[in-house]
Amino acid sequence: MDSLIVLDASVAAAWVFDDENSPYADAVFALVNANDVLVPQFWHIEIRNVLLTAERQNRIDQNQAVQYLATLTAQPIHTDEQPDLATTYYLGRSHNLSFYDAIYLETAKRRNASLATLDRRLTRAANAEGLFLVV
Repeated sequence: MDSLIVLDASVAAAWVFDDENSPYADAVFALVNANDVLVPQFWHIEIRNVLLTAERQNRIDQNQAVQYLATLTAQPIHTDEQPDLATTYYLGRSHNLSFYDAIYLETAKRRNASLATLDRRLTRAANAEGLFLVV
């Protein structure tokens, strides 16, 4: 494996929605099999919530959601289950992030990993913390 990447749900969501597709998200997807990819534990809940909301908004149907989950489950994505909650809270406060987004930042920082995100605020926070971003 080349390096460790923390994957934000914003990138994974862009893989399923045509109107959110981006060359960046596609490039990150291409890196998934060549790198160790790590997500916070709640990422699995966040992704499913994104899909459930998309179904309710008729952006995707149930079959598409099931297919997407199967595709994601087949990817070599590992789960980090030990966030430092005090540091996460501090990072959220310091960078005006939601606690959820701060967990991505904390995980990347603690694990000395690159961060893959489409979120501008999270990108600014990662830059401020001196973290590497997947580009």
